[in-house]
Amino acid sequence: MRRSTTRILTTHTGSLPRPAKVVEQLLAEKKGAADHDVLNTAVAEAVADVIAKQKAAGIDIVNDGEQGRTDYTVHVIDRLNGFEGESDAPRGTGEPEFPELAQLLSQFASPFQHRPACSGPVSWKDFAAVEADIARAKAAMSKAGVEEYFMTSPSPGQIARYLKNAHYKTVEEYLFALSDVMSREYRAIVEAGFILQLDCPDLAMSYALYPGISIGDYRKIIALNVEALNQSIKDLPADRMRMHVCWGSTLGPHHGDVPLKDIVDIILKAKPQAVSFPGANPRHGHEWKVWQDVKLPDGKAIIPGVIDSTSNFVEHPELVADRIVQYAKVVGRENVIPGADCGFGTFAGRVQVDTKIVWMKLASLSEGARLATRQLW
Repeated sequence: MRRSTTRILTTHTGSLPRPAKVVEQLLAEKKGAADHDVLNTAVAEAVADVIAKQKAAGIDIVNDGEQGRTDYTVHVIDRLNGFEGESDAPRGTGEPEFPELAQLLSQFASPFQHRPACSGPVSWKDFAAVEADIARAKAAMSKAGVEEYFMTSPSPGQIARYLKNAHYKTVEEYLFALSDVMSREYRAIVEAGFILQLDCPDLAMSYALYPGISIGDYRKIIALNVEALNQSIKDLPADRMRMHVCWGSTLGPHHGDVPLKDIVDIILKAKPQAVSFPGANPRHGHEWKVWQDVKLPDGKAIIPGVIDSTSNFVEHPELVADRIVQYAKVVGRENVIPGADCGFGTFAGRVQVDTKIVWMKLASLSEGARLATRQLW
């Protein structure tokens, strides 16, 4: 994994807007009416396009934008055995308390919301789909001459959060079954030359699943999730992995989010070398100060969000630079790779930020990194 040794490098969280043609084909696939040749062509074109746009925006560490997936987690139901029926929808955005907000947010609903439960042993059904994702992205990266690229994959804890257990005797047994199965995908991504990004929003978002829970009891829950994650990547090098932790990409109030300071030590026990987290939105923008009190372990790096992935405001490059410098002064400039709070295309068909504005925000991120570099070197 490249580090900011001579200048501030930039990246983002993973998902990027999908063109209408891709969303249409993904919907057709969901209904069993897809022309797979048309779908594959549309996705390949979209991947090449988002790579080119990331480069044009000045992003250093890029990915395929998750163009061929319906979202960052539930796409696994098409690749794994053991899922049917319906899970309860995840809680945690706060909308039920605010009916006016719920009505407002209904316009952002994604058509890809089916979340079956785990009803049988988890195993691979279609690993070829994973291999196709990897091959398509790698070919596009090579053609574009990208120096470093990453690929996302959901953590065992995140899958368990979305796709509830209705088969295994305990949640722990379910988590470690997912750990064993997903380890194959994680290894394939790393062996193909990608930086593996493990999406772990479960470590922060799961707090809302347990109303009234004590911080101590919640820490025990996510500690088990980290244990399952580490088990799945035990044979992979830490410097080929990073992880993303967040409180969700919704436009809810987030007033019940668990504070970063209460869980950061458990997050840092995960093996990946770098941790990505929101640092720009109004609920968590102040938490850069957490790193004044928490020593970053040797060898670790942070990927703080310095642009908000839910707002159509385009952050001024000077504000972006200020945020980067804040983190760099606390943890060291070589340990900071700024990014975005969360994905801009978390769910296919859901648009919260105008596509053109997404690229403007990423360009502002890159310009802010250049301004910060001048201050820090």
